[in-house]
Amino acid sequence: AQIQEAIGAVGRKTHLKSVAVYGGASKSPQIQKLRDGAEIVVACPGRLLDLAEQGATRFTDLEVLVIDEADRMLDMGFMPDIRKIVKLLPVKRQTVLFSATMPEDIKKLAKSILHEPVFIRVGDRMPVSTVAHAIYPVEPHLKTSLLMKLIKETDTESVLVFTRTKHRTTSVAKKMKNAGFAVVSLQGNLSQGRRQEAIEGFRNGKYRILVATDIVARGIDISRISHVINYDMPDTVEAYTHRIGRTGRAAKSGDAFSFATPQDRSFLKDIESILGKKIERRTLEGFDYTVPAPAGSGRAIFSDSLKGHGSPAEALRRRHSELKVTHASHYSRGGGGARNALRTVCERG
Repeated sequence: AQIQEAIGAVGRKTHLKSVAVYGGASKSPQIQKLRDGAEIVVACPGRLLDLAEQGATRFTDLEVLVIDEADRMLDMGFMPDIRKIVKLLPVKRQTVLFSATMPEDIKKLAKSILHEPVFIRVGDRMPVSTVAHAIYPVEPHLKTSLLMKLIKETDTESVLVFTRTKHRTTSVAKKMKNAGFAVVSLQGNLSQGRRQEAIEGFRNGKYRILVATDIVARGIDISRISHVINYDMPDTVEAYTHRIGRTGRAAKSGDAFSFATPQDRSFLKDIESILGKKIERRTLEGFDYTVPAPAGSGRAIFSDSLKGHGSPAEALRRRHSELKVTHASHYSRGGGGARNALRTVCERG
């Protein structure tokens, strides 16, 4: 839908017609628009293949195929549908493939459907220079409590919170809503209508906080996000860069806060290697880091810097005393680079 909106804005003074085809919405209006004719079709693979098999659309006059967010469509299981669609297209055509990352499966796809392709790399792995970074070491069972206290005590315009799983996205948003936060969640199981409602609510300020997974967040194009919070660390440095690229846009500054558990130590080193500097570690003044984990969940001291200070509670108290760092302190901004601009996300139709 966002790609469709962008096409409408860019091509408003042309006579080009475009149609959006996606799952989670009624087929009839989409079929009628396809039959009326259009120069541009923006489609999710599952729904497009479904309509093609019903005879609602033909590809005989197709000239250009654009595959956007190829790596994410691979993650979402769309590649079989894409290959089926490609077989229905004219052999003589131009094919353009966009991908934020280039795993081996995407390289194989490119070789199989592109003729003598030219590889163009835009930007690099460096996060944008307008974003400041901070790490909040925390035990897993304290993340949600820390998140709510941090947001309450931070001057924010709008906050995008990243979680690793759909279940956690829903769970965190529900707990925050029950605590009185204006929050909405966004994950792959939502219908297209509910997804658009969530994004629009976040865009117009109805919701100040959006909790989302990586896959669906790729479709968000909102310039006013002041803070990105990694509730869960991503799987790759590239994903970290893409996440924090949601803030610090349009020449504005932004903040990226990351909750780090003991298991994230190695990954943090990789991020710092890319940034070329050590990211500031912070503790939130007044937050009780000594609350024990629920029985049977296990517990570990979360920072190497806490070793040698006696019990975990004593270590944490001493850590607070030594640092005296609050979440509101300002820190140097640095780094550079570019981020990808075009984002979309599809659901199987």
